[in-house]
Amino acid sequence: MPKKEKDPTTPIRKQASEYPEVDEGTACTQSSFKARKKGFLFVGMQGGRYKAMFKLKESLPVAAKLAQEQPGQFEVGSGGWVTARFTAEDPMPKKLWSKWLDEGYALCLGAAPKRTSVRKSTSKKVVSKKATKPR
Repeated sequence: MPKKEKDPTTPIRKQASEYPEVDEGTACTQSSFKARKKGFLFVGMQGGRYKAMFKLKESLPVAAKLAQEQPGQFEVGSGGWVTARFTAEDPMPKKLWSKWLDEGYALCLGAAPKRTSVRKSTSKKVVSKKATKPR
């Protein structure tokens, strides 16, 4: 019986889903991850390989260098989107995708990312009431 190929996007998806305020959905044939209605990751299969698109800003120079050195694996597009293509036999390095995922998520929030072990927050929003002085 042939050995089933391990999906190298599973840990990427898992990390993306652990950020607070993340909504997971589907865009075309890929999984999409958004925070505050802004996308930061699209991941799935394309043309027999895996594909992950990350929203970047600070890491764009590194991504551009990778795209120049490995044009079949990396591509820098418009609006800060970087595409990485890889296989189960030659997955994207964890250190790289984890950094890019953190950066993309932080861009959506405008703050440093914080991962939690809970997929989505179930706490209720607390509304503060202003104290009023008796007249």
